[in-house]
Amino acid sequence: QVQLVESGGGLVQAGGSLRLSCAASGRSFSGLTVAWFRQAPGKEREFVARISWSIGPAYYADSVKGRFTISRDIAKNTVPLQMNNLKPEDTAVYYCATRSATFGPYDDWGQGTQVTVSS
Repeated sequence: QVQLVESGGGLVQAGGSLRLSCAASGRSFSGLTVAWFRQAPGKEREFVARISWSIGPAYYADSVKGRFTISRDIAKNTVPLQMNNLKPEDTAVYYCATRSATFGPYDDWGQGTQVTVSS
């Protein structure tokens, strides 16, 4: 089991930027796929972006492509999510999650961090 902690959320105006971070407690992300999801009030949780810790490209939801960037910070053992040109519809609780399998459900989830974008 991986204990995940998100940080970096906050309130920002439309067009602004935030940088979220996902940290793993007690182990590295080695061998894992790390993803960011979000859930807005009254809506289903949705996929935002994912990346394999070891190798390979990142994948993004169409709604964030070109604005968000997921990456690996090996030195800090974190997975940042850089969010630029934020829109009010990006307002949600953002969660990071991990899985050891290439496909399928995510095994471990963080508690989430709130992102609020004002118009």
